[in-house]
Amino acid sequence: EVQLVESGGGLVQPGGSLRLSCAASGFPFARYGMSWVRQAPGKGLEFVANIDYVGTITQYADSVKGRFTISRDNAKNTLTLQMNSLKVEDTAVYYCDRGGARGQGTQVIVSS
Repeated sequence: EVQLVESGGGLVQPGGSLRLSCAASGFPFARYGMSWVRQAPGKGLEFVANIDYVGTITQYADSVKGRFTISRDNAKNTLTLQMNSLKVEDTAVYYCDRGGARGQGTQVIVSS
């Protein structure tokens, strides 16, 4: 059974940083590309970033490019999203995603 557990969210001021983590289990993590997606209040799911199974190819939504960095540690079955220069519009629940399977999410609130 695929299990994805996100953590690291919280309340941060605009311009601040947060580091999200996703602990994966129940599948061969190192064989799968992974993504971060988010859902802002009252909106649908939005792609944030993805990374290939090796960890060398990444893609980002235009809205986060240059501010967010996705990475993975296949030895620890962990996916990470480093978020810098956060904006109010980054407020959302962030999910770790493997082909549509997601965890419970972690809330990020950017507010002064």
